[in-house]
Amino acid sequence: MDTPIYYSKAEFIETDTGNKVSRRATIAGPQNIILGGKTIISSGAIIRGDLRRTGPGHAVVISLGRYCLVGEGCVMRCACFRFTEDTLRPPYKTYRGNFNYYPMKIGDHVHIGANSVVEAATIGNHVVIGKNCIIGKFTIIKDCAQVADNTVIPPNTVVPALALFSGSPGRFSEDLPESTQELVESQTKQYYTRFQPLDR
Repeated sequence: MDTPIYYSKAEFIETDTGNKVSRRATIAGPQNIILGGKTIISSGAIIRGDLRRTGPGHAVVISLGRYCLVGEGCVMRCACFRFTEDTLRPPYKTYRGNFNYYPMKIGDHVHIGANSVVEAATIGNHVVIGKNCIIGKFTIIKDCAQVADNTVIPPNTVVPALALFSGSPGRFSEDLPESTQELVESQTKQYYTRFQPLDR
């Protein structure tokens, strides 16, 4: 077994389903966020679940699967925000005369690197997003895809399955092996197992 990654038990909240959420993470609108279990939300991460569609239905804004890791300083928000003069404001978007926010669904075994900003519509299973990445609004990342460190994926991009994207703007770099699913699943499970409280 690899070396444990220790954390202070006082800094994390552990749920009944094994989720470990840092007390230093900002979780806005927790009633609109689903964590599938055995997910780690690191210190400084910001998950914006506070804005959702008005009216009945669509209460879930952000859904994360099992064995996900949201790195330090990550920002995750539904495709509804933009920065304007240092203020976070939802852009004006209507559909059939109604103002809408769009939910984000993230699959199982997804690793999002530190300091990345994610505004994707969908991220599949067994996906790795590197450090310092920007994933544009309404992006769809298919199963077993990877995004290299420091990559900027433009809005509305579709990243195909078993593909590595890199660069700014992010473009196809190479095909990934068929074993990617097993490798990523093994890595996310090992990371969760290694993530141990220092003060038991």
